Amino acid sequence: MQRHLHEKINSLLLLNNTNMHQSHSQRSFDIEDTSGQSNQTNNISLPPVGINLMDTTDSTSNIDPSPLIGEGRDAGGSDYSLSKKGSDAGNGDALQAPQAPTWRHPVASTKTYFEELSGFFSWKFLSWLAIDQCCISGGSFALTMAMGLPLFKELGIGASRQQLYMSMIMSPWAMKPFIGVASDLFPIRGYNKRSFAIYSIVIGLIGCSMLLALYHSGAAETAVNQGEGAVHALSDIIVICFTAVSYEASTLDILGEGKYAELMRLHPESGSSIISFKFGWALFGTILTTTYVGPLADGGYWHVLFWIALVLSLTPFYPTWAGWIPEKLRTLEEPGMVKLCAGCLYDRGTFREKRVPFIVISLCGLSAPLLAALTTFADLAIGLAFAAMLITAFTVATYFIFPKTFFWVFLSITLSSVSWISIGSALGYYYTATEECVPDGPHFDYTYYITITGIVGSLVNFFAVVLYQNFLSTWRFRPVLIFTIVIGSLSCFVDLIIIMRWNVRLGIPDKLFFLLGNAVFENLVGILQSIPMSSIYAKIAPPGMESAVFAYTVGIANFCGMVSSLLGSGVIKWSGMVTVGNSCDFDALPYLIVMFRIMVPMLVGIPAAFMIPNVLQTENLIDWEAERWYEDRSGNVRPPESGTGTEDETSVEEVEDSRIEHHLL
Repeated sequence: MQRHLHEKINSLLLLNNTNMHQSHSQRSFDIEDTSGQSNQTNNISLPPVGINLMDTTDSTSNIDPSPLIGEGRDAGGSDYSLSKKGSDAGNGDALQAPQAPTWRHPVASTKTYFEELSGFFSWKFLSWLAIDQCCISGGSFALTMAMGLPLFKELGIGASRQQLYMSMIMSPWAMKPFIGVASDLFPIRGYNKRSFAIYSIVIGLIGCSMLLALYHSGAAETAVNQGEGAVHALSDIIVICFTAVSYEASTLDILGEGKYAELMRLHPESGSSIISFKFGWALFGTILTTTYVGPLADGGYWHVLFWIALVLSLTPFYPTWAGWIPEKLRTLEEPGMVKLCAGCLYDRGTFREKRVPFIVISLCGLSAPLLAALTTFADLAIGLAFAAMLITAFTVATYFIFPKTFFWVFLSITLSSVSWISIGSALGYYYTATEECVPDGPHFDYTYYITITGIVGSLVNFFAVVLYQNFLSTWRFRPVLIFTIVIGSLSCFVDLIIIMRWNVRLGIPDKLFFLLGNAVFENLVGILQSIPMSSIYAKIAPPGMESAVFAYTVGIANFCGMVSSLLGSGVIKWSGMVTVGNSCDFDALPYLIVMFRIMVPMLVGIPAAFMIPNVLQTENLIDWEAERWYEDRSGNVRPPESGTGTEDETSVEEVEDSRIEHHLL
């Protein structure tokens, strides 16, 4: 399932990277005063920041060099130590972005990288983020995604329906805008992040426990013996359990990135170091996961895999409970805060001030699971029609709410996301088909298809990040997007060559050609496409509404990505392919690859790339001062923030809301 699995994992990484720079918190980040007075905070207004994929040494002259995290305790009682780098910075020496590890001195440079990174982010938060990415995003979630092909295929589920199921499992990632809004508006026990994170962990544990109960009771064998109806009923339950695991991963991801996005905007001189840190741990977890999924799937040891998922889902519980995510304790005394019920507050003031963006973002987030449920459990055609209406509605709303420059970038993102129509399930079924199903096929087992090629692909992903940093990060946005679109489309010729058996005619074995072609080339392209998109998401949010616009834009992109997967499911179904049983028919697969994986992405994606401003990746995509979109009602434009102001938090929010309210309400 290497092609299908890595489509999903690269999709996860794109979600993460798009995820990487969005923030779900609507407030300024409060840093505890180091004087020891816990009732005083330095309210720092967060400046807008883009992702600097290059060395930021020359871009820090106007950056406030004050320490990122002060000594002492935050309101929640967690300790965060101030590094030596931060102390020196407080004396006037501008901080520089951590230098990435180099090939010449891998050990020393990696050690220096982590030391410098801890100067911007506390070790507790870095540890929490590493656990989340390694054990959840790269662990339990990657495990469920990897099991999708062999588990459903063993139950006799066809490729088209299996792809519907995988879209349902992925839907919590498109829910992230709603999750962010909910955590913003409803602090539980005084915290916006901690309680939501703990509840998501509990939901993930419930999903894993239900899977264990099903397979220990022999429900799978019983369903297969009872026929197709029982199999579909069991599969629906499995999908719900997998979705619970996915919900845990997506919630922890948005809560974590919400925090480090705040810190990145507070100190943009940290560059993209935290992004590489997050990518690295997610890929490391993916490598560990793929080492055992294939062999255990070949042996049918599903209960062992579910036990592993259960343990992995539990790993972030203690760090989360202990408050390793730094955040301020919210109280009922804050302006606009009301008590909703025991232990739960409601930030009614913030909701009233930003009612329209909150509602639009929430609808955007909720539309994904509703669409997934409609297409999976009702009718695919109706679901796709509903999706088209939603995308059109969100596009029209964006046109009237935001400046034209933002609209064109938004439209480009939407078109690019929809154009990558996935047929990964059909490819996975073809590559792992038995000799009875496809007599002249590759006949890959899961150990090779998931584990061996998965490890190679993950290692290539590490290389791709370094390759992009060193060669493509200096390009302008349009050329780099067009380049990755073309290379990404052409990489699908690897699948076409194997399916047409041209490699066999040349004397190249399937496993060797697939390993050197698909596992290396397509994974490399996947990451090269993800990184510039992550930078675009980080650069298009207006000052004062960074988190809301991040959530909205990324939510739409994730929603469009899910729609493309649903379109792929429909294409597989309507093409007449038979993907299970002893009389399979994959005759239409080569035509689908050429049309939907090569031609459509280039015909749609390349023109869409010209909607993006042709600026360097280190420059702003939108000049919000020139757009004058956020003028207040009196026509006065708020001056650029220095990053060192100490205004009262409420007054800062009032100024921001006065700039944007008449554009949104």
